[in-house]
Amino acid sequence: MELSAVMREYLAEIYRLQEDSPTVSTTSLADRLDVSPPAVPRMLKRLKSAGLVKHVPYQGVELTNLGREQALREIRRHRILEVFLVNVMGFSWDEAHEHAHEMGLGLNDALTQRMAEMTEFPTRCPHGEPIPNEDGRLPELNDVCIINLNVGYKGVVSRVRTNVPEKLRYFASLGLVPDAEFEIVGRAPFNGPMRLRLGRDEVVLGAELTLSLWVTAPEN
Repeated sequence: MELSAVMREYLAEIYRLQEDSPTVSTTSLADRLDVSPPAVPRMLKRLKSAGLVKHVPYQGVELTNLGREQALREIRRHRILEVFLVNVMGFSWDEAHEHAHEMGLGLNDALTQRMAEMTEFPTRCPHGEPIPNEDGRLPELNDVCIINLNVGYKGVVSRVRTNVPEKLRYFASLGLVPDAEFEIVGRAPFNGPMRLRLGRDEVVLGAELTLSLWVTAPEN
């Protein structure tokens, strides 16, 4: 199925939003894509006609199996391009998402495959998000948001789930990047700030930032 760049973009964003909610509202989709609210229903109508999304009355939209397949193809392109931008072209991780968004609209499977070869077939993007393989399968994840963990937990940063450049730069300045080892040494009640030890240093993470930090899940 040949989709326009805009259709691919919509599918990928619906997939990302569905990671946090079973259905996606037109408002949240408009906000994420930075488009006018009236534009969203028109595109969703096209996607529904193509069998890529379905509407859940009074809740929103969700991807069909075919829509999920196409969304994962687009996410693979985007995340491999992010790796290429950082590892080959020397961009920082806070620049990668926006550049990949702009450049990815014209990306095809052949270019994606060549970039994957040049970056040694990465399984994660610079932010730690998993990259679907050529068959559309995602590597298995076993992580959890750090906000759910208690003082004394030791682990490794798995993903930094934000595309906001200012937040990414701040996380990098603290050393909170994928594969960084940490220990929770303190936290205020009622989802207050969390204090982490990274090597010999201690850093304080506000409640808003903890929601973006995903780490290795505790063993059962």
